[in-house]
Amino acid sequence: LLIWLYGQGWFMDFSLFGENMRDLFQMETINLSVAVWVGFIALFGIASDDSVVMATYLTQVFKANSPRTKSEIREAVVEAGLRRVRPCLMTTATTLLALLPVLSSTGRGSDIMVPMAIPSFGGMTIAVITLFVMPVLYFTWQERKAVTTEAKEVAS
Repeated sequence: LLIWLYGQGWFMDFSLFGENMRDLFQMETINLSVAVWVGFIALFGIASDDSVVMATYLTQVFKANSPRTKSEIREAVVEAGLRRVRPCLMTTATTLLALLPVLSSTGRGSDIMVPMAIPSFGGMTIAVITLFVMPVLYFTWQERKAVTTEAKEVAS
């Protein structure tokens, strides 16, 4: 998405402190190259870490508490989500801040580094959504599992 937006003339066409954002971030059409694909591979590695951290902690909370009702499941998911959202947001923020100098770099090597950083930066901004979707999906899965277990107990 960000690669497509970079090629659009209207995207980030404003000035901040006298510096045009399109000029600062060298926004022009980006061709898919090996550098872009390396950026995607880096993104997949970085973005999946947040989900793994969240899922691991959710699993630990469910093993420790073993909630059975909907309200207990919801409570456990909210607790786990609140405890892990801050560390995940901090790592995402530091990654995004670290990519800003790369995105605005000029000179030798910038023609390779900028296209490599674009997928990582754009994907990390969207990956923040997974921090909120992951607990919801986990809750749905555990809720259905509890309902199925309850139905089996009633049937027998």
